[in-house]
Amino acid sequence: MSKRQERVKQLIELSNKYDNLHIKDAAKSLNVSEMTIRRDLSNVASYPLYLLGGYIVYNKEYHSISQYFMSEQQQRNVSEKKYIAHLAASLVQNNEMIFFDCGTTIPYIIEYIPEHIYFTGLCYSLNVFLALQKRGNCKIILCGGIFESDNAIFTSINELSPLDIICPSKSFISAAGISLKGVTCFNLPEVIWKTKAIGRANTNVLVADSSKFDGLKSACFAQLSDFDIIISDHISDKYLAYCKKSNITIYQ
Repeated sequence: MSKRQERVKQLIELSNKYDNLHIKDAAKSLNVSEMTIRRDLSNVASYPLYLLGGYIVYNKEYHSISQYFMSEQQQRNVSEKKYIAHLAASLVQNNEMIFFDCGTTIPYIIEYIPEHIYFTGLCYSLNVFLALQKRGNCKIILCGGIFESDNAIFTSINELSPLDIICPSKSFISAAGISLKGVTCFNLPEVIWKTKAIGRANTNVLVADSSKFDGLKSACFAQLSDFDIIISDHISDKYLAYCKKSNITIYQ
């Protein structure tokens, strides 16, 4: 067992012992620096631990979340998602505040944002939060609330949320289905965050691989005309014509 693995094992034991384990207390207990702890937990997909507001949190839903990360959706169309993510990341400018939706393409966007770009990331899903946390050039705002383990997102328990007072410069929105009837997702709890972000952001960017087009899922959260930019690996003539008519910029 490596020193890092041994420290993580000790951190798991500490987090089970204490309900609120701050990183400062953990570093003192292990006789290491806070930066060492942060580095140890940087690859949090491998461990049932993550950092949240300076506290080390033991993820009791670790196994179900691991299944979420390794789900079929995570493994499909990976090359297309990475291609889309490169295009999307190139739109991020220095000192912007960006809303990042949930979805399997979004973490790739965060990964491909150049290191010299400083930005603030606003999110509501665990996988996106963990991706943002790895970026030293990013300040994070997490829309908190009840954690929904089925799709690893947080749903608000208050009337007000950060999205009620913040206007992001850009929103990167994902979708499970795109048609001329509407832009849709599978999960109803996502709708409130998506619609709020679209209503607040200065520029709304829809990111989706070509398999999502001509699909219609159970929860409708927007119309294509709500977006300023659409990024995909391929867009058919039908949608290209609609986008031209609606003054939507296309990247493909």
